[in-house]
Amino acid sequence: MTTIPSGRRMELAAVNALRTLLQSRDHVVEEISGQNDYGEDLFVTFADAGRVTNDVIKVQVKGGSSWRRSYGYAVPVRQHYETWANGNVPVFCVVFDPDTERLYWANATEQLRRERHKGRRLRTIRLPAAAILDPSTLASFVDKARAYVGGYRGRNAVLAHLGEMAGVTFDRSDHVLHWINEFDEQLIFWQRPGELHATLLHSDLQWVPQPITPGGLLIPGGSPQGLDFGGDFPEDLRRNLPFPVIGRVILNMPEALWLASCFSATEWARRGAAVG
Repeated sequence: MTTIPSGRRMELAAVNALRTLLQSRDHVVEEISGQNDYGEDLFVTFADAGRVTNDVIKVQVKGGSSWRRSYGYAVPVRQHYETWANGNVPVFCVVFDPDTERLYWANATEQLRRERHKGRRLRTIRLPAAAILDPSTLASFVDKARAYVGGYRGRNAVLAHLGEMAGVTFDRSDHVLHWINEFDEQLIFWQRPGELHATLLHSDLQWVPQPITPGGLLIPGGSPQGLDFGGDFPEDLRRNLPFPVIGRVILNMPEALWLASCFSATEWARRGAAVG
């Protein structure tokens, strides 16, 4: 008599648990044939107020306590790196733990792309113990997944790519400008509407966010008209400093002029911002 391996029973239990949860909120779940190990088990098309949307993800589902780790759960990437990191549809990993009877999730595509920008090639997707997927967290999961899917479209695709590179998340209303200097270092100017300061993200500074203001930009030899560049510096320092700076960051002249143009282009976004 043919028997079903215990591992297969656990995988089926995991898939069924996830399908039941998603379908309880009218999301469309389509199972991918298990005859070939493509690295995905389900297509999920999200619904909104009972209507099917254009937002689709793929899901790799695992079941069993063997995936448990000290930080939560782990799913090996193995031969799926390229399809998970570079596919047209983002891939999420979900683990079902039979001991807790809970589902746990992670955005595999986001993790792989973020670490690749740091020069690392992940071998394992981490699912934090706090990333529980159940009726109380499903709406939040769907919102995050749909927002990530939306990042693949148009301007949002650019924002998603730059955000993954710098390790931050941009809102659709943010003003984000990108430039590569002569040393192939990447700079991102980030202005949130209504905030007095902008943020400089610089690859040579390990992408550590640097709050910056027009008054903190000093350009030796005079500044472009229209904004108070260098206003935070004493007059003798403004007159004698031999190199450009922004706050405590030393710049070269092309970087300083680029930042000046960024401040000029986003001056309207800082109008009306509350002063400390």
